[in-house]
Amino acid sequence: MSLTFFPPPLQQINSEIALHTGVELYVLRLDLMHPWVNGNKWFKLKYNLLEAKEKNFTTLLTFGGAYSNHIYATAAAGNLFGFRTISVIRGEERLPLNPTLSFAVQQGMQLVYLNRETYRQRNTPALHEYLQQRFGEVFIIPEGGSNLNGVRGCTEIVAEAMPTAGYAYAFNHICVACGTATTLAGIALSLHQGQRAIAFPVLKNGTFLAQEIEKLLTNYLTSDLPAPYSSPASWELVCDYHFGGYAKVNKELLLFSQQFREEHDVPLDYVYTAKMFYGVMDLLKQGFFCRGDRLLLVHTGGLQGNIGIEERSQCDLVKPKTRYSVS
Repeated sequence: MSLTFFPPPLQQINSEIALHTGVELYVLRLDLMHPWVNGNKWFKLKYNLLEAKEKNFTTLLTFGGAYSNHIYATAAAGNLFGFRTISVIRGEERLPLNPTLSFAVQQGMQLVYLNRETYRQRNTPALHEYLQQRFGEVFIIPEGGSNLNGVRGCTEIVAEAMPTAGYAYAFNHICVACGTATTLAGIALSLHQGQRAIAFPVLKNGTFLAQEIEKLLTNYLTSDLPAPYSSPASWELVCDYHFGGYAKVNKELLLFSQQFREEHDVPLDYVYTAKMFYGVMDLLKQGFFCRGDRLLLVHTGGLQGNIGIEERSQCDLVKPKTRYSVS
């Protein structure tokens, strides 16, 4: 497995609707940084791995669902950087293992299952103490890498993942899918006041994430961790494109993803980026953005999860006679 990480390329989307509305679209392809540890997951893991190494931990323990991109990336990163890895999986064991968990096991990750009621206590000191007693001294990374180390890594997505730092300022809107809100918080901290971060929650009723974002921003700015600016740039949540909730998809979203890849050579993951890209294209049609706007769409990876989604959805992805217009 390669230790080489590639700078994420910037790709322009030559879309008819964007040209018609006078808006420029670019995609930051974090999915191309590494075959297994890519997207926002690498940025959220980066400083957790460094802290674990500095404190001489040899084992990482984290949490996630059975199709979690975070579990997949943590297993691969642990193998790459010499850590033993343990994952606490929500729910009961199901055999045969799905592709995500099969990959994690192949990378040497130990899987531990908790029923959903107990799993809800994953952030409590009591459960952490139990896990420490059971597995010894482990470095605990929260579900999705959602801690201040994760936020710190995400401050580098726009500011340092671009070809040059100054070029990042050419975008006035930075769009990203939103799960735990860690990525959005980091991006908001990395933008200057003339820019705006727009997050598309992939969970139903995602307005609750506003409180999580404010909490992350406050905790980070009152910590000793470095911040590009003393206050975050403006941000907003667009909660209308969850398609029924987390990991919920329908044929319309699958068809949109397929056609977007055909037309622009950008594969999308169904859980996160497909919903954000769909939302951006729909908002363009509604005139949400202004002529002259330049949008940066952050591709947060997670393509490994598509196999499981397609298996569960049992939807036919063969190109139908009628097409959903993505241009």
